[in-house]
Amino acid sequence: MRICHVITRLILGGAQENTILTCEGLRARGHEVTLITGPALGPEGELMSRARAGGYEVVVLEEMRREISPLLDFLAYRRLCEHLRRIRPAVMHSHSSKAGILARRAAAEVSGMKIVHTIHGLPFHPYQSWWVNRFYVALERRAARRSDALISVADAMTAGALAAGVGRAEQYHTIYSGMEVQPYLQRPAAVAEKFRRSLGLAEQDVLVTQVSRLAELKGHEYILAAAQQIPDSRVHFCFVGDGRLRGRIERHIERAGLSGRVHLVGLLRPDRIPAVMHASDVVVHCSLREGLARALPQAMLAGKPVVSFDVDGAREVVTAETGILLEPKDVAGLKRAVETLANSPQLRQRLGQAGRTFCLEKFDHRRMVEQIEALYRRLF
Repeated sequence: MRICHVITRLILGGAQENTILTCEGLRARGHEVTLITGPALGPEGELMSRARAGGYEVVVLEEMRREISPLLDFLAYRRLCEHLRRIRPAVMHSHSSKAGILARRAAAEVSGMKIVHTIHGLPFHPYQSWWVNRFYVALERRAARRSDALISVADAMTAGALAAGVGRAEQYHTIYSGMEVQPYLQRPAAVAEKFRRSLGLAEQDVLVTQVSRLAELKGHEYILAAAQQIPDSRVHFCFVGDGRLRGRIERHIERAGLSGRVHLVGLLRPDRIPAVMHASDVVVHCSLREGLARALPQAMLAGKPVVSFDVDGAREVVTAETGILLEPKDVAGLKRAVETLANSPQLRQRLGQAGRTFCLEKFDHRRMVEQIEALYRRLF
């Protein structure tokens, strides 16, 4: 098949990793793949280099931007139409909200292709104003009517979309966001120990890590609030990632007197994340909105216990057997969870082993590509 994927930007992120792995996997299966994206703008790092090395066509639309801009959005839409007419794909598969809105409309106008969209996270949520939510819901409802299939990275995405009147139940298919699982299964001992030494940790210290952009709604403030209430000097916290809130987080750490126990390591290459997971004792994810954070199955594949707020798809992987699930913003519960795990290596090991078994097949990128390819074929 000739397949065209469209995504807003190729920064370091779950939706972007999912898209690149899908393009690589489909090409390896003999399909003709094109990836259309906007420029990889932002402090979060980029995956454009990997995309360009993937052996498939990569088209960059300078007009495609994450922010709403009527003029640029119109120009991006017109260019999408031009490229879809040139490529004439059997399937146009979009990712992320902006690209999903523009590309599905362009595909419908050009016609002659099946239209698929993956929901990595819903653009409407309770932490923005009602009128913005209403605007996004209206756009998503219209785009869903143009879609032949909608893929959710978690059952929670389907439930949230249907509750808002987006699409019909028979359009939805849950396909968990795959990843390269093998690097997480073996502990790279030398690299992991080097990472711990770089933070100044002693052997007995317990490292609690969050991997995410330093951005709104990612929950770093709740981790810092819990850290302030944990007197045990053995417990250290690590934030992996970058973003526009870095300065604010640095000031918070300094004011709270946590400079010696909270470590900001900035952006790391994706191939270094397995070592970070193995260097950590506990992985937390305190985001207030997330499709299904990839850091959770990544940590579980590395055999680490996870602590997460109960948002969106988190409960589909964080269970009583694999970790600790908390109500959003529950700082007291987060403190208790971290202290409980810090004080019990046996509990950490038991939860980590169960998590690895649970995620091993479910999140393998090869399974994801097989499921996506099978869905494409069912559409014809």
